[in-house]
Amino acid sequence: MPTPPAITIVQPNVDGSLPIPVAAPAAEPSAQALQERAEALQDQVDDLQALLAKPLNEILADREKALEAAAAWDAFGAMWMLSQRAMRRVALDLGGQIGVSEAEVVARAMQYANGVLNGDGVDLGGSIAPAQLAHIARHRPYLRKQFRQG
Repeated sequence: MPTPPAITIVQPNVDGSLPIPVAAPAAEPSAQALQERAEALQDQVDDLQALLAKPLNEILADREKALEAAAAWDAFGAMWMLSQRAMRRVALDLGGQIGVSEAEVVARAMQYANGVLNGDGVDLGGSIAPAQLAHIARHRPYLRKQFRQG
């Protein structure tokens, strides 16, 4: 972070005018920093050139594919959220029928989630497929933050 300029008290010239301040020399970036910046900019230009070299219909097709994929993930997220809320309701209803409080049901669910996140190969009695465990493992740091018991 640059330091603020120091205050300088100037003496007026003999004729009463004030001298024009001389700007401090700016810190020059090193040759290596300039080279790295030039390479980064060249990479960006190359990426843009590759994109612009495509016919417009290919560019639009890529965009359409991306929009379709985003919509599919959005629908999947909505489906997942609905199924999780429904399963939570079932768990709470069944827990209530046998005298287990909502807090106990939630605590048990958190215990199972943390068992999967912290255990090696814990699959909740076979209810999590190996591919799903691999997916969970890829997102373990994020999920640990979400399932931290407080």
